[in-house]
Amino acid sequence: MDGHVVRLEQGKAERKTVYSDDPVAFARRWADDGAEWLHVVDLDAAFHGEQKNLAVVREICASVSVPCELGGGLRTMTSLSATFAAGVRRAIIGSKACESLTFIKDAVREFGGERIAVGIDAKDGKVATQGWVKISEWNALDLAKAVADLGVGNIIYTDISTDGMFTGPNLPAQRAMRAATGVKLTASGGVSSSADIQALNAIDGLYGVIVGKALYDKKVELKECLSITR
Repeated sequence: MDGHVVRLEQGKAERKTVYSDDPVAFARRWADDGAEWLHVVDLDAAFHGEQKNLAVVREICASVSVPCELGGGLRTMTSLSATFAAGVRRAIIGSKACESLTFIKDAVREFGGERIAVGIDAKDGKVATQGWVKISEWNALDLAKAVADLGVGNIIYTDISTDGMFTGPNLPAQRAMRAATGVKLTASGGVSSSADIQALNAIDGLYGVIVGKALYDKKVELKECLSITR
């Protein structure tokens, strides 16, 4: 957000913590510690729809050897093209998936299913959009099934109630999502300890786990997380 390394609580812009004004340095740090992917979110784009941080994203991608995925405000084919041109390996579509399955179909056809992920951010089972400020009519599991049928290669499922709160992940919700589709599932939200990583790792077939605020607040060490999942 505004070129800074920022974490939010439950996606609320007014509840943010700024960790650094040098996102590239942090990207290099996580890569040096063994991260296999970097998960990047353009929070300005998520809230306002404009990719103000794309130059920083481009610099991150050029500075590390591991692939990066980007979410936030990807609501047009132009923004997807710009994202991939910046060096991003996988684009995460969120709000637009709720609005138009046709857009998802077109994105998969244009860029390939493995490069397109759908971020499903849910509160009480309903999908939230526009930087989590609006609750849609979509049920999270129904949306997951719909986009999987269109060839999306990865679903990133975030439980909003736990995100950034250090309360532990919503394991029943992640298990239900994993059972609902056959595509790669990445769990997000609530990780606060190595025990949380162990619990998520026990979900059969889970593809990945996003760890954010717990790393920045030193609740867990990345190398410790990786030792559990490998």
